[in-house]
Amino acid sequence: MILDRLAAQFAPGVRWRRRRILLAVGVAAPIFAFLAVILAVLAYPGHNHATQYLSDLGSATAPHPWLFNGGVFISAFGAAAAGVGFGLALVALGGHRIAAGGVVVCFVLAGFGMAVSAVIPWPNPWHLLINLGLGIILAPLFMIWGLWRTPGMGRLKLFLAAISLANLLMALITNHRIWYGLVNPSNVGLWERAFAILLVGWTGIAAYALERRLHRLAQETSPEVAF
Repeated sequence: MILDRLAAQFAPGVRWRRRRILLAVGVAAPIFAFLAVILAVLAYPGHNHATQYLSDLGSATAPHPWLFNGGVFISAFGAAAAGVGFGLALVALGGHRIAAGGVVVCFVLAGFGMAVSAVIPWPNPWHLLINLGLGIILAPLFMIWGLWRTPGMGRLKLFLAAISLANLLMALITNHRIWYGLVNPSNVGLWERAFAILLVGWTGIAAYALERRLHRLAQETSPEVAF
């Protein structure tokens, strides 16, 4: 029954079907990434969450680095697809095209950095291109801009504002710009994991909120355009 309802919601001819499929990918991508990390950890006995980086799960010292690197590589395409979905959703809801473009650029660059870092594991310096993912910090601000005049999205905009502040605070702390010494070799891994969950997790929530909004609007209006 559930699968039948899902199939009906994404059936050909339903308005904004492709945009909503991209947003559905945005919901699934963080979940897939978290599961890949969990599997990589389970396959790495002795991995220390407090002192080791996530990238160590995909380094030469890991027993099965392909679990982590493969998960990151697949998630990279999910991130790029989600970014396109976000951008198209903002346009569908009447958002500014520049704001939509900004969101797309943030996610595509993040996806590129993730893909490169998965192919070139740590400690190769090119692995640091994964830091392009930090551009996602700007994505909620572009989304707030894009949704500024969209009615009924107040809670999502408040959520995005809170995420922006939290991400900025975490970036400042983990880069030793404030509260120097709070992040140190004995706990750097825990801070990195907390930042990663915050940086990635919100995207699934926002993608779900926008997908449901487009779904409701598609039910209220005639399916003039399937895209």
